[in-house]
Formats: sequence, structure tokens, C-alpha cells
Amino acid sequence: MLEARHVGSAELRIGDRVCHLPILEGNGGERVLDIRRLRADCGMTTLDYGYANTASCKSDITYLNGEEGVLLYRGYPIEELAEKSRFVEVAYLLVHGSLPTRKEHDRFSDLLNRHSLLHEDMTHFFYRYPEHAHPMAILSAMVVSLSTFYPELSGNDVDEELDITTTRLLSKMRTIAAFSYKKTAGEPFVYPRHDLSYCANFLNMMFSSPVSPYEIKPELVKALNVLLILHADHEQNCSTSAVRLVGSARVNLYAAVSSGICALWGPLHGGANQMVIEMLEGIARDGGDVKKCIERAKDRRDPFRLYGFGHRVYKTYDPRARIIKNTCHEVLQVLNKKDPLLDIARELEARALEDDFFIERRLYPNVDFYSGIIYRAMGFPTEMFTVFFALGRLPGWIAHWKESLEDPEFRIQRPRQVYTGPNLRHYVPLDKRS
Repeated sequence: MLEARHVGSAELRIGDRVCHLPILEGNGGERVLDIRRLRADCGMTTLDYGYANTASCKSDITYLNGEEGVLLYRGYPIEELAEKSRFVEVAYLLVHGSLPTRKEHDRFSDLLNRHSLLHEDMTHFFYRYPEHAHPMAILSAMVVSLSTFYPELSGNDVDEELDITTTRLLSKMRTIAAFSYKKTAGEPFVYPRHDLSYCANFLNMMFSSPVSPYEIKPELVKALNVLLILHADHEQNCSTSAVRLVGSARVNLYAAVSSGICALWGPLHGGANQMVIEMLEGIARDGGDVKKCIERAKDRRDPFRLYGFGHRVYKTYDPRARIIKNTCHEVLQVLNKKDPLLDIARELEARALEDDFFIERRLYPNVDFYSGIIYRAMGFPTEMFTVFFALGRLPGWIAHWKESLEDPEFRIQRPRQVYTGPNLRHYVPLDKRS
């Protein structure tokens, strides 16, 4: 890991005391105040709700510039990776720090194939879930259960075992996701095939059946690769921070990733693409009045929420959203489908980009806005959308878990708080309380 450069210091005056805070600069030019000694030297902590202005670590994995709409994986622009690469390559890049050579790529792909099967005893777990169990609940529970079948993953793997660790989880989580769908659909499981690529295998496990073989369209395989790449990492977001926080207790990889899945499930994080589709469906049922929807979104008294717009970090158009929008058009063209929800989404985007309310607040479409329409066109049920997000984000979670283990400065994460409760009180016996 490259060190942040020391470029000066700042003075903090608290009464007669002067505290010196180092100023560090990262490779992207961002400057930070190093406050690690603040409490020890000055007796102070900081208050930062949601960690909106706090860096919890130093990382080599992803660079994000929200003001300029830049997203780099290990230095590579997301636009180049989405256009030229495949998900397996990007997964290797995030975990190892470099794109694989042909030999490394072939070995990584071979390991993905070799570890794609679940222990047969685990297949029985699926039948114990209620009929309408959400796939994210099944996914998180099954992933953490992997640790009981593969207990050798204790968080102390040597370098040569890293590929096995990574491919085992990447491959088995894909199988778990497909099996969870088949369970809820009441269809028999379709096992992975050795002759198919990562994304083609997933599509086949999802949609093939004994009475209806699935035609694997290369255009859809490409689209799924693009979607997974765009979701592969995004700096210190909620789910990645959850993986780092749980992992800081030195739990195994499966437990840390399971915590990330649970965090991603939320409608304000990975669940937003499902909420976008439900929002668009609601607008369609209401007659497709987009103008009314825009006005409701601007009314603070109205509980209506416009999903798919705005981002905590991006203050311009999300670069991933541009790529997904183009992919959406390509998928619908290949499938020869016309989705009325896409028409509503386009009009929503056009009106929002011309409205002063959205312009002043820099609310642009984000990665969730068009992704659900693609999944819907490909035949995926709405409740599976967040599962695909989890599959895509998995390499990033693994990379951050690994990086935190290797960071000599990394400590168990334990935030402070500002206590606002009652002062000292003494116990009063029950019969004397009024």
C-alpha cells in the first residue's frame, strides 16, 4: 500500500492549548486532517453523522471523485473496464491489484469452475426456508453457513491460497443466488456447467429447466458482465464499510461478507434498484403522469420519494449511470422488447435535468435508475435485483477485507459518540417509585 504524503499541518486552538494536526494528501489530490491523536493530545473527539466527512482508512482499491464524476478501479477508468473487460478479470484486478496475465486468468477461471458446486448437504437448506423468503435473506444466511463447511478460512490465509478463497466464494455465491431463485419459483435446481463462462453459467442456472432449455444470448452475457463490473466496488460505501467493520474483529471472510449482504439489502443502498422499478410501476398505474411525480418529489410535505436520483458522493452525473443507460437500450433491442417503464424513466430523467430544483441540488440519475429495467427485460424477478448487486460487489468486499487484514495500521473499528442521556442517577426500589 502506498503511503499518503505528509504535506503540512494545521493548528487547532482549544482555550490556551494548541493542537497540531498533520495534513495528508492522497494520490487523487484529496487532503485530509489526520485526527488520530486528537483525543490523546487535546481531549477532544469529532462528531460526524454518517461519516460524511471522515476517512476511516487508507485504500489502494478504488478512487472516486464525485465532483468530476470519476471512478477508477486500481487506476483503471470504469468506462474502459466496462467496455473492454469481463467481470472475472475485474474481480482478479480488485483482489490482486493488477490485471491478470493469460496464465493467471486461465488459472483463476479454472478455480471458479472447480469451486462452483455447493456441498450437497447445503442444497437441503434451501427447502427449509418459507415459500416467500426474500432471496437476500437466503443469500446472507447461506454465505455465513459456508464457514461451517469450509472452516479452514480463518482470516489468516497465505498468499497462494488467496485465489482459492476468492474463487470459492465468487463461484459458490453465484450458485446460491441461482438456487435461491429456483427455490422460490418452485423449480428444480440447475447445476453449474464446466463449459460455460461465469455470467453464462449464472444465466443458465437461473433460467434453464428440464422442459425448456435456455438460449444463452451473447449480448445478454455481455450486458450482465457490464452490470457486475459497474457494481464491483465503490469505495467506502455502507456495505463495504460493514465488511471492514465486522472484518476488523478478525472474523472469517464469510461472516464479513454476510454482513455486507445484509447492509446492501436496505432500500437506501443496494435495494434502491428494486425501489426504482416499484416507483415506475406506481407511476404507470397512476396514468404515467411524470410531471405530477416530479412535483410530488419537490414537495417536502409529501412522503413520496423519487428513487434513482442523487448520490451521497456524486455531485454530477454518475459515470456508471451513463453506461447502464446505453446497455439498457442495447438489451431491449436484442430482446425486441418495448418496456413502458423505460419510457417513463426517460421522461423522468429529461424533466429532472431541466428542473431548477434538481439542478440546484445536483440530483442526477444514479446507478440504480436504469439497472432494474435491464434485469426486468432479461427476465429476473424484482426481488432478485439486489442479489445481483451483491454478486457484483463481492470482489470489492473481498478486496477490502484482504486489504484491511494486511494494513499494519488497521485496528478494530470502534467509533466514539456524544452522550446525550441523563446524568448520574441512583437506583430506587420498585415500591418507592412514583
